This record gives sequence, structure tokens and C-alpha cells, in this order.
Amino acid sequence: MVTLQMMQFTAVVLMLLLTAKLLFLRQWRIMSRYTRQARWLMSGGTMLLALHFVLQLAMGLRLMGVTQSVMLNLAMLIPASYFFARAVLLLQQRGELSLSDRWTGPAVWTVTMAMLAVAAATDGQPLLSDTPELRMAEKAGAVLYMLMQGYYTWRHMASLVAMRHALDNYYDRDTDGMLRWMQLSIVGLMLLALMVPVAIFGTGAWMLIVAFAIYFFLFYLVDSFCFYLVSPAPERMEAAGQNATEVKEEACLEQAAMSKHKGSEEGADAALLSPEVTHEVEQAVEAWIARGGYRQAGLLQPQAAQDIGISRYRLTAWLHQRGLKYTEWMALLRIEEAKRIIREHRDWTNEAIADACGFNDRSVFQKKFKQKTGLTPAEWAEQGK
Repeated sequence: MVTLQMMQFTAVVLMLLLTAKLLFLRQWRIMSRYTRQARWLMSGGTMLLALHFVLQLAMGLRLMGVTQSVMLNLAMLIPASYFFARAVLLLQQRGELSLSDRWTGPAVWTVTMAMLAVAAATDGQPLLSDTPELRMAEKAGAVLYMLMQGYYTWRHMASLVAMRHALDNYYDRDTDGMLRWMQLSIVGLMLLALMVPVAIFGTGAWMLIVAFAIYFFLFYLVDSFCFYLVSPAPERMEAAGQNATEVKEEACLEQAAMSKHKGSEEGADAALLSPEVTHEVEQAVEAWIARGGYRQAGLLQPQAAQDIGISRYRLTAWLHQRGLKYTEWMALLRIEEAKRIIREHRDWTNEAIADACGFNDRSVFQKKFKQKTGLTPAEWAEQGK
């Protein structure tokens, strides 16, 4: 039978192991300042949780009653959750956090601790007494904790959308796998906001089940976080984010230039690609497609725009008018080229077709072809299309 003490001891060991993994990451692979900050924040969160479970185990607070345990839970879990949330947000925002991102967590912790202190001071009982005032303050603190997690979940989701947009308008291939762990971690943090109050106030089997789920999520979060930090993903995301920033700067410059020539209102409309500008872009794009410029593997959006002879902003805006992102557009061009090759060269292998079209490898080509046509290249060829 799994006892409470066994659960707490397991949590201590797990948190210490995760802390050690974070602390002993390969330093030379963590290049930027904000990724190093994120690592220390994540380490701080796991160390706080390790200390939390050590105190719970040593003092036996859960055995004394729910109220006594809840006070320590709120004191430790709020800052630990804040450290986790801020670490992920640092990666998403490339180190640029708003004041609310920085101070929402500390503010929630301060208010919660103040409520507990006031409740303990006004009830006239010892600090660890189970009183109505303390129970009310603890419930209010749990609500504040959930609101804090809700805020950071919203910030994570908005930042993740921006990250995907930046990647899809920079790379010529899908990069969903690079951020999948982050999406699952955001969902996990949201569920954590719902599960932690159960673990804080609950007793019996339900509390143990929720605790196991929290342990599993924390292991996934930290393990995936470590893998992301030492992979090429942060550098790739940095490049895509920088490109998105420069595209916005190009848009502002074009708006300013057009405003000087045509007046502020007309200039703003022109910067969204007027019919004349759209026609110029289309002509340049058609000439580039005729030259087969899209067949170059690993073609980033800045290079494509340069080869076409237009600004990155105009290429992005032109694609946006068609409801496309750069990654998707490149896939469509290459699939059409693949269809042509299949019709004219029935003896070509998938490897040869993928190489001729600009796909990274055969598996990527087959996956994208099936997504766009509903058929494998072999099935499409057999139907004689």
C-alpha cells in the first residue's frame, strides 16, 4: 500500500534528480542570456518543491491536518509555479517580459501570505491551529493561485501562437515538432492550476492520484525543457523571431515612405499592398517560380525574398492576402513540381523526386504529398493524374 510518507519521499528524490539534471546541463550549449535565466528559474522551482516535500515529511504537517499542510503548500507552490511559468515565458518572449509577467507571481504570493498572517493574528490561536479564519484565507489563496496560473497560461498560449507564426514565415519546412513539448507543457500548467488545489486540500485516494499526475507532469516539463535548451531549437527560434521583428520594421518604413508621398491615410492603405504593388509582386514571383527558385532545399524566407527581388515585408503581406504562410506556400510549390516530375518521369524514385523538388528528405516529401493530395506519390502515379 502506498503511504503518504512514501509519496513525499518519492517527490523529494524526484525533485532533487530534476534539479541535478538542470544544474549539470552542458553549459556551452546554452548560448543566450535568457536561456540561462530560464534554466536557473526552472532549477529554483524544482529546488523549492524539494524543500517543500522535505518539510512536509519532516514536520508531518499533512498528518496534523489539512490546514497546517495547506499553509506550507501555498507558501512553496505559488513561487515554484511562478518560476516554472516564467522560465517557459522567457523562452517564448526571447527574454523580453512585461511588468505584469514579472510581478504577477510575486504579487499573488505576497497577498496570500498577508492574508494568512492576518488570519493567524486575528483568530487568537496558535499559527498551526485549524480555525475558520485560516481556512477562509487558505481558500482565498488557492483561488489567487488558480488566477495566477490562468494568467500565465493565457500569456503562454498567445506567445506560442506568435512563435509558430514566426517559424511558419521563416522556414521552408514544418517546425511543429520543435514546439510540441511547449504546447503540451502549457496544457499541463493549466491542468496543474486545477489539480493542485485538489492535492492541497484533498485526502485519501484522490489526493494520491492527483499527486502522481503532478509528478509525471513535472518530470515531462523539466525533461523536455532540458532537451530544448541543448538542442538547436533556441537558435532557430531566435533567428525566426528576429526575422519577424525585421519584417515589422520594414512594414513601418514602407508605411512612412508611402505616407510622405500620398498622405497619411492613403499611405497606410498602400503599405498593405495596393493593387499596383500587388501586381509588381506577382510578376516578380511568377518569374522566380519559372526559374525554379523554390527547388532549393532549406530556402529561408529572407533568401527567397532576395532572390525574387522584393522586400520580406512585401512577400509576407502578399502571402497573407492569399491566406498562406511561407512554409505552406513552399510546400504547395514543391508538391506541384513533384506532380509534374511524376507525370514525366515514372521511373524516378521518391528520393530523386524529393531532391529535385527541394524537400529535405524522402519521408518529409511523402508526408507533405499525402497531406496535400490525400494519396501517396505511388498511389497518385497509379491513378494517372
